[in-house]
Amino acid sequence: MRRLVTSLLLVGALLAPAGCSGGGDDAGDSTSAAVAEGATADDGGVGASTAKPACPFTADQVSQLIGQPMKDEGNCLFGDGKGVASLTVTVSSELAGETTYDYQRDMASKSFPTVNDIGKGKKSYLAIKDIQAEAALISDKGAYTLIMSSFGFDSAKYDKTMRALIDVILS
Repeated sequence: MRRLVTSLLLVGALLAPAGCSGGGDDAGDSTSAAVAEGATADDGGVGASTAKPACPFTADQVSQLIGQPMKDEGNCLFGDGKGVASLTVTVSSELAGETTYDYQRDMASKSFPTVNDIGKGKKSYLAIKDIQAEAALISDKGAYTLIMSSFGFDSAKYDKTMRALIDVILS
């Protein structure tokens, strides 16, 4: 949770100056114009989409993919209704995801025994440890961080479920 809050604060701090108006230098103004005009992501992420997508799941979809009943607890958070198992999906713009991806992956490598690139979307990784899995995905639709916890100790199930969730996002 602390890592998620830190990541979100970093995104806000990095994006806040881009949203300021007036008094900027010409370079800042042209960067803002490039983002507004939708330049390509090949220019260092400057043209990455700033649109935040909606939550990609319903409670029924999550229940089916995870294999147990899950309840929508709001803001793309799904729980088992017992306060134990949960799936949290943090949704942000492609630009926000590009901005924090390397930091987020580095933090995962410090918290999880293995972090693997999974070759989905533009960038993605999957990290699994005992009772938790974390995945990050950047796609043309947006950026997604998925945290699945307390569904048991089966690493293979976490791996399979997280990949299935990512496939739904990309479909």
